[in-house]
Amino acid sequence: MKRSWSRIFALTLGIPLLLAILVACGGTGTTGGSGTSGGGTTSGGIIKIATDLPVSGAEATDGKPAENGAHLAVDQANANHTIPGYTLVFDPQDDVGASGVHDPAVGAANVTKLIGDAEVAGIIGPFNSSVAQSEMPIANEAPIVLISPSNTNTCLTQNSPDTGCTGANDMLSTLRPTGKVTYFRIATTDNHQGAVGADFLYKTQGYKTAYVIDDTETYGVGLATQFIKEWQADGGKLLGHDSIKSTTDYTGELTKIASLKPDVIYFAGVEANGGLQIRKQMATTPGLTNTPFAGGDGIQDSAFATAIGTKTGGPVFSTVAAVDVTKVPSAASFIQQYQAKYGPLGAYSASGYDCAQILILAIKAAIASGAKPPTSSSDVAAAQSFRQAVIDQVAKTNYNGVTGHQSFDQNGDTTNKTISVYQLADVNGSPGWKYVTAETLP
Repeated sequence: MKRSWSRIFALTLGIPLLLAILVACGGTGTTGGSGTSGGGTTSGGIIKIATDLPVSGAEATDGKPAENGAHLAVDQANANHTIPGYTLVFDPQDDVGASGVHDPAVGAANVTKLIGDAEVAGIIGPFNSSVAQSEMPIANEAPIVLISPSNTNTCLTQNSPDTGCTGANDMLSTLRPTGKVTYFRIATTDNHQGAVGADFLYKTQGYKTAYVIDDTETYGVGLATQFIKEWQADGGKLLGHDSIKSTTDYTGELTKIASLKPDVIYFAGVEANGGLQIRKQMATTPGLTNTPFAGGDGIQDSAFATAIGTKTGGPVFSTVAAVDVTKVPSAASFIQQYQAKYGPLGAYSASGYDCAQILILAIKAAIASGAKPPTSSSDVAAAQSFRQAVIDQVAKTNYNGVTGHQSFDQNGDTTNKTISVYQLADVNGSPGWKYVTAETLP
């Protein structure tokens, strides 16, 4: 999922990168006790699994479920002795800044710090695409693997003409200064998410006119572009498109939109960057009190559902770039164990879990292939070679997880291109996100 087009300069560590590979054959990895992050082995060997996610402030309901999923995977791996002779230590980082939302500069500092600890074998995250934009060059130069549960901006990994990621939007030379792939993600990209959202609103809901707002960040701009492209290809009429930085008052914008009488307002961005405020203020804007509202996975969290509720206003729809694990029979064990420890699932709880499973299995495969983990946090030479061996295994991923089958293409993008559609509704007696349908793309 998610966000800014500013150029970020990488921290150069001067280590060449080879193209990554993972054999993660095994099942879902959901059996066994919960364990602890520091127990379950008979040796003093330490390998750290890090996360970098927004787990405080306004976006805690986005990032914390993904962190919890990753933590559960680490606990289970220790309890099951998945990597004999080594203890996995969970090392979570928070990329929320002083403003209370994700901050690319904080994310970059977190990755730099983690690289400095030789025992960190890889990083789960980031959650937001603008944070990925700042972290990817640093991780690429180190090298160290990033595996995101939720980044969806297409231009993080692609620059073909059909994606719109060319010219000023081509970021690959900045994001991959070594020319090699060290970043992977299990959420599919916004050229798919935006298209599925447009198709659902136009073809299934029957809306014919739309007004689009994005939050000016990497995720929002990219998602809006892809939504508009598909909306117009479907035959929908675009009444307007505005890019607006997060603010507290959208009255002028919404009054203007109300005069155009759109069938639906589509917001491309995150709820903390305007999604929640826009939907709240629609309820008091004449002409928009019952207008449908839709967006991508940036608006789908429990905080949005609770704040908006289901009693007033028009319908609210969202898309998520992942399978709904409650519809996957093989995910039942994961769901039971996650809920017993952490409570209700978040949109990316299962994705955080599968990212950690992929990383853990890559570490196991690297060791089995002869790679030697660092002996201490200061063992820099060993860290460089071991991290590369992990990257080499991640790229070979062939993993049947709770989110379905996961493997990566030559760009580091998942081959599991599933988009799920939800509607804000009462779920188990409280406002939540009710599954509507899903589309899996070739």
